[in-house]
Amino acid sequence: QVSLVESGGGPVFAGGSLRLACVASGNYGMGWFRQAPGKQREFVAAITYSGGVKDYADFVESRFIISRDNAKRTTYLQMNFLKPEDTAVYYCTGRRRLDVLVRDITLWDYWGQGTLVSVSS
Repeated sequence: QVSLVESGGGPVFAGGSLRLACVASGNYGMGWFRQAPGKQREFVAAITYSGGVKDYADFVESRFIISRDNAKRTTYLQMNFLKPEDTAVYYCTGRRRLDVLVRDITLWDYWGQGTLVSVSS
């Protein structure tokens, strides 16, 4: 059974940092999406299994860094200079295709339960 388990969310002040982690039960291409209240789930970042290729949404503006440790089957999202508009539930996602990154939500195979990030001004 496939599982993706996120951790690391919580409250933070604007300008602060958080690091999210996602532990997967298998080997996948990995990504992060987020969903703010009343909005659709949107792409944040993705990384190939090798870690050699990464993709970021434009709104990240170099503030976030996605990385992975395959020995631990863990993917990270380091978020710096957080803004109130970054407030959302952040979802870890996995894809059986290891080497191609996509932003289309329908092309991701597995999802975690989400972790809430709340940024206050």
